[in-house]
Amino acid sequence: MLTDMYTANTTRYTEMTYRRCGHSGVLLPALSLGFWHNFGTITPEEQSRAIVHAAFDAGITHFDLANNYGPEPGAAELRLGKFLQDDLRSYRDELFISTKAAYDMWDGPYGSWASRKHLMASLDQSLRRLRLDYVDLFYCHRYDPETPLEETLQTLVDIVRQGKALYVGLSRWPFEAARIGYEYLRQHDVPCLIYQGRLNLFDQAPKQEGILEQAAENGAGFISFSPLAQGLLTDRYLQGIPVDSRMAHDPRFLHADMLTPQVLSRINRLNELAAMRGESLSAMALGWILHHKEVTSVLVGASSPRQLNSNLAALHSPAFTDEELTAISEILTS
Repeated sequence: MLTDMYTANTTRYTEMTYRRCGHSGVLLPALSLGFWHNFGTITPEEQSRAIVHAAFDAGITHFDLANNYGPEPGAAELRLGKFLQDDLRSYRDELFISTKAAYDMWDGPYGSWASRKHLMASLDQSLRRLRLDYVDLFYCHRYDPETPLEETLQTLVDIVRQGKALYVGLSRWPFEAARIGYEYLRQHDVPCLIYQGRLNLFDQAPKQEGILEQAAENGAGFISFSPLAQGLLTDRYLQGIPVDSRMAHDPRFLHADMLTPQVLSRINRLNELAAMRGESLSAMALGWILHHKEVTSVLVGASSPRQLNSNLAALHSPAFTDEELTAISEILTS
């Protein structure tokens, strides 16, 4: 625990796997902690704190946030800022903290999208909430089809030059916009560190659209969010919808109509394959992402330290055989 940091450091660096992020000097943990859920006002503060402590003690040095993470928007950054002040201030240089802007954050014409006005103002607000002088990584959270790309990209360059972020990244940008982004940032001596996209067994768009390969070709890393498809790729829904599940009580992103008979059949067959491999479905799903050589890290969420620790089993997921990969492909296309 944080009360015995010599032991914690020893544990972290012997058990956690770190991967180089593209062509940079940055090493990220294979599993990073995402703050999308469970760090806002609907979650008790001490529950969130326990998750952060467990993550740090396990060697998870990368915390991923955004201006609008909560709920309410800004709440996740406020909470981490408090934890940094109370518990982790002396370990700031062991942490890699990212945040983002471009989704709806405040009222009026400047509270969203990727204008220079929004990105600069949002990052300043994020730094105040986090109680930091800089973040390690700042993302443009989504592509803005109305703002000139040069305006958005030059803003990212200037953010680094102003010392407000050490690196910049792209999140959920389409292929052609990302191509322009990689080139512009490289030409202005602020290369894109990493691309963040949704990649999991049920959503393989970054592979199919060439995003994974494009990032690698441009010397950028790749980090996957929603790796367990909001919980579908766990044992949570093997028998349907539990009364205490997120799908039953918090359907903001996971709806009951997503659990079709076809999807349920696939989940059960994937679970059978995972059992044959000697691991849980969630560990196999995370391991499947990590087996892609282009992937630097996978963002995991957690509602408790116990759930977080169960995800760490993916670090020991056995290599996939060709037969297993074929079986997975057949399950997902049946």
